Order: sequence, then C-alpha cells, then structure tokens
Amino acid sequence: MIQNVGNHLRRGLASVFSSRASRKSASRTENNMAEDEGYRNPTEVQMSQLVLPCHTNQRGELSVGQLLKWIDTTACLSAERHAGCPCVTASMDDIYFEHTISVGQVVNIKAKVNRAFNSSMEVGIQVASEDLCSDKQWSVCKALATFVAHRELSKVKLKQITLRTEEEKTEHSVAAERRRMRLVYTDTIKDLLANCVIQDDLESRDCSRMVPAEKTRVESVELVLPPHANHQGNTFGGQIMAWMENVATIAASRLCRAHPTLKAIEMFHFRGPSQVGDRLVLKAIVNNAFKHSMEVGVCVEAYRQEAETQRRHINSAFMTFVVLDADNQPQMLPWIRPQPGDGERRYREASARKKIRLDRKYIVSCKQAEMPLSVPWDPSNQVYLSYNNVSSLKMLVARDNWVLSSEISQVRLYTLEEDKFLSFHMEMLVHVDTTQAFLLLSDLRRRPEWDKHYRSVELVQQVDEDDAIYHIVSPALGGDPKPQDFVILASRRKPCDNRDPYVIAMRSVTLPTHLETSEYRRGETICSGFCFWHEGDQLTKVSYYNQATPGFLNYVTTNVTGLSSEFYTTFKACEQFLLDNRNDLAPSLQTL
Repeated sequence: MIQNVGNHLRRGLASVFSSRASRKSASRTENNMAEDEGYRNPTEVQMSQLVLPCHTNQRGELSVGQLLKWIDTTACLSAERHAGCPCVTASMDDIYFEHTISVGQVVNIKAKVNRAFNSSMEVGIQVASEDLCSDKQWSVCKALATFVAHRELSKVKLKQITLRTEEEKTEHSVAAERRRMRLVYTDTIKDLLANCVIQDDLESRDCSRMVPAEKTRVESVELVLPPHANHQGNTFGGQIMAWMENVATIAASRLCRAHPTLKAIEMFHFRGPSQVGDRLVLKAIVNNAFKHSMEVGVCVEAYRQEAETQRRHINSAFMTFVVLDADNQPQMLPWIRPQPGDGERRYREASARKKIRLDRKYIVSCKQAEMPLSVPWDPSNQVYLSYNNVSSLKMLVARDNWVLSSEISQVRLYTLEEDKFLSFHMEMLVHVDTTQAFLLLSDLRRRPEWDKHYRSVELVQQVDEDDAIYHIVSPALGGDPKPQDFVILASRRKPCDNRDPYVIAMRSVTLPTHLETSEYRRGETICSGFCFWHEGDQLTKVSYYNQATPGFLNYVTTNVTGLSSEFYTTFKACEQFLLDNRNDLAPSLQTL
C-alpha cells in the first residue's frame, strides 16, 4: 500500500475486472442520476451576448474590457443568488485568453459558486463563443473570482453549498487549496526575488530597438457615474477592470507601435471599494518586454474631491500582451529600458512573475495524465507543486465511481480503473482522535514502524510547516537484486471546515542532491496519500489512496485475493501503530 504498490500486483487483479464491470456501470448510473434528470446547480447563472460593433476594438474583435464586464456581472449574480444579499468583487484569478471573438458571434458565459467560506465565495466562470452561421463553438477562457457578501446592518455567515455531482465535489474540495495559494501569492514573489537568480534573455532581444519605459507611461482619470455602479453605489468590479485594460492597451501600443493582443491577466485584487462620485486615476506602464511578450502594470487610485491630497489604492494588476502578425504568430518586441530605482524593481519583478506564470501554467493547469511522474523541485515552484500535490489527491478522493473489490474485518479495498491509471483506496475506522492520527502519520520517518515496504526514511528538507521532502528506501522485490528508492514531497493540510478531511498528500519530485544512483532502482509515484475524517469522539475514518502509474499495469494478472491480503495486513499494522501511540505524540510532530 505504498508508492511501489505496482510491484505487489504480480498476484494481480484481473479476476475482478470482469465482475466489477457491471458494478462500475451501475455505480456510474446511480451517481450520474442528477445529470441524467437535468439537474442544474442552483447557483448557476448564464449570460449570452451578441457581439455588436460597439463592443469591438479596431480589429473587429470583442474588447477584453467589455468581456471582463460581462464576466464580472455574471459571476456577481451567481454569488448573490447563493448569498441572498449584495456581493462585491474581491479578486479575480489569472485569466488566459485562448481565442478572440469576432463581431457577429455570440458570447456564452456560465458562472456558479464552487465553495462558500465564512463571508466570501469562490465563483467558477466558463466563457465560450459561438458562430451562429457555422454552429461552431469553442472555449475562450476560464476564470475564478472571489466575492464577498455584504449587508449594512448585520454580519454575513454564508450557508454551505449542497454538493450533488462529482464535478461539484471536486471543485468544492480544491477551492480550499486555491484559496490558500491566493493568500501566499505576494510572499511567493518576494521569496523568489530574494532567493533565486532570475535569468534574463538579453541575448535574444532586439537591442537595436530600445524604448525607455517612461515613454510607455499612461495616466487617465475616470469619474464614477451611476451607470458604472450597483444599487448600493459601489463601482462594478468589471467596470474598473475594463478601464484598466484600456490604459494597459495604450501603454503596450506605445512600446510596439502596433495593435497588441491581450493574452493573460494576472490576479486582480481589489483592496477597497469605490463609489459613485469618486475619481479614479488609472496608471499603466510597460514593466518588461520579453522576446515575444510584454508585461504591463496597472494601478488604480481613488479620490473624492480635487482638494484631497491622499488617494486610496483600489486595485493593481499585471497584463501580458503580444503582437500578432498576419499569420497569427507573435512578433519580436523592442527591448525596454527601465528607469533607475522603481523602474528597475518593476523590471525584475516582471521577470519573476513570468517564471511563476510558466511554473503555475505547467504544474497547476495541465491535466494529470500530462504531468511527468517526477517534477523538478526548486523554491520558486514549491507553492504550486504543493498545490498540485494536494489537489490531485482531493480530486482522486472526489471520484464517484470507486468499486468495492473486497472487505476483510471491516477493512475495505476499493479500485478505480480509468485513463490508463489503476487506483486503490483502503478504508477503516480506528478508535483514535482524528488530529492525533493525522499527526502520527504526518511524519514519514515513523512509517517503517508499521509498513514493511519502508526500509528507511530520511528527511531531506523541511520546506515549511506543511511540506517536507523525504528520501525513502524500500526492500528489493521478487528477483530484482536492487532495493527501490523514492524522493517524495509530502504535503499536509488541516480541514478548512468540518466537512473537509485532514490530508497527507505524496508525489515524486526530483532533487539535484538526490539523483538516481546505481545502488537503487528509482521508483516514482504520481499521487498517493491519506485522508482522515472525524466520525465521533475518539473515532476516525482513515483512508489511503494510491494512483498506480501506467507502467505498473503490466503486473496485473489473475488473482485479487493475494493483493487484498497484502493491503489488509499492512493497513491493520497501521491501525495497531495508531492505537499503540495514541497517547504518545512526540513533541517534534507538533511542529512538523
């Protein structure tokens, strides 16, 4: 039941495949009844807009500013449907625009609440475009927005979302991890600038075309009027985003002397509200120009009267533009020359954000089947590797087509065969406090005490309070003369609310200090770990999950009995370990 579980499949599972086919079909039918009966999420809001010439830019394409206004309106209506009271935009996560939308086409926007916290909600948004003449449809972008419920006279405590479908359960579970990532985003930038060397691509730049950054600076003022605000008089977040996109486009045009295309928007974060009557000052400047893209920074400040000397910082964002040629290929951009002082700081921070964007897009956005088994570890991507580690396990837990393969003395073994992966799930109830069980199994150095598949465990790096990297050695198996070793990132999470489990997630990473050697055969795991649910006083449901990689499927042969017995013996040893140590938590575990 550990990372090299595939090597114990020699005794096989083929006998259950035929018998579980009918059960799998029945399970899927039962769990998909909601969709089959035309179920619709009660928070879902849809908007369809025909793109008219007044909505487009100089190329006859829908203005991104107009699209942002529609996205914000749809998401706000979804949030208010759940909250039952007015809501304001708190933030908008990164948006990557996959396609442009032409005049005459239709924009279809769908928004629903993924998760409600105390007074804030994460709203998921999907944007697609439709050509009415050809009946073709394609995805434009996806977005995640955070809204805060607001009442004048009382504090808001939001009700929880009712989860019915597998998709809803997955989004609800992963939303807590995304929220955690938002909260540490600023610190991630600071750590990268302080501890990592940012590589520049000066040698690939066109240095003959050098533009001083100050030549791209734009400043514009907008007066907030009633059409720009909601019924409470607060400026629509989408309207502010549209004004920001406008000044950013002007700044980008001043660098490239062409009509740029907006490809991505870094997280919008609203630091405070603005109301009807406010004057909003929008400032934009090109922070850095890379070979084929440029980053434009935008800042929004508000003031009430002309005599006011202090302005309120409302919002900041970073937008990535490209310039496309006739074949829709990005053109090479001029080199930007930053001003000394703040200009050089913005220049370096833009390079750091570019690296983080690439890491995040590679690690967070790609599908599980596209991820390499072992991802290189470095301080700049640790937040996103940790996110991927935990969210992958949570998505595996949320699957609704697990099939019960065996049950021995109330220890259950479930299997899930899908997309070239064969996954396992063990489950039992243990008479131990949930927090205590979580802390005991968080320290992998104690794993050899109950798991015979762990010969030794070395703590390589304590990354932070919740993440650690271990080097694990397992005994040689079968006729293989070499022991197997793993380099594992273990990420642990406490519950966000009483419906969440405690989580210990594990996946393989690569470290330059622990490369593969001739002494061991390097093993890898893409997703495994524990979840702990509180079932009562001194009663915990302990679940272990392991997603076997495609290469391991070659070991599947004929008999499930041996595999069940192997898992059962190890899991019962885990139970005994928890019972023996339930009153003996080492102090070091408290600070893991």
